[in-house]
Amino acid sequence: MIKSRDQLLVDRCLAGDRQALEALVRDFQKPLYNAAYRILGNPEDAEDVTQAAFLNAIEHLDRYDPKYKLFSWMYRIAVNEAINQLKRKKNQQPLDEEPTSADGGPDAEIEGGELSRCIQAGLMALTEDYRTVVVLRHFSDLSYREISDILAIPEKTVKSRLYSARQLMKDRLIANGIEL
Repeated sequence: MIKSRDQLLVDRCLAGDRQALEALVRDFQKPLYNAAYRILGNPEDAEDVTQAAFLNAIEHLDRYDPKYKLFSWMYRIAVNEAINQLKRKKNQQPLDEEPTSADGGPDAEIEGGELSRCIQAGLMALTEDYRTVVVLRHFSDLSYREISDILAIPEKTVKSRLYSARQLMKDRLIANGIEL
């Protein structure tokens, strides 16, 4: 039986190979952080969740099932960590401003920053279930099947939540004067 790249990486990590562990972190750190940030809306919390997700994954690496993508398994851990963090910090979610680029001049920077703040505020106003599917689909660019695997819910549920979340986001953006 030929082992997948994921399984070989896991086997090397389990054998104590530091380079394999570094490769695991290098491959997944940025996408896990980005998903956590979009779910939580706070860079420090996203860093904490990313670190906790890696620690949890490494601690339970022997439980990884190679019939799933390692990416999906890691995402599930990170999303669960982010949701747990949300529950611990219920109603204490400050929105930090994201740095904006000055490439388009001052007017574009103001508009871009305002749009980014409106989108992040809209995300934070969604329920955890809706926010998670939006983040995984639109910010992490995952397929419905991958989201279904990560969240352990049927694809139909993913599609339904995504539709409802998009409608709520659209209504919120329009209410804030953003033309779509």
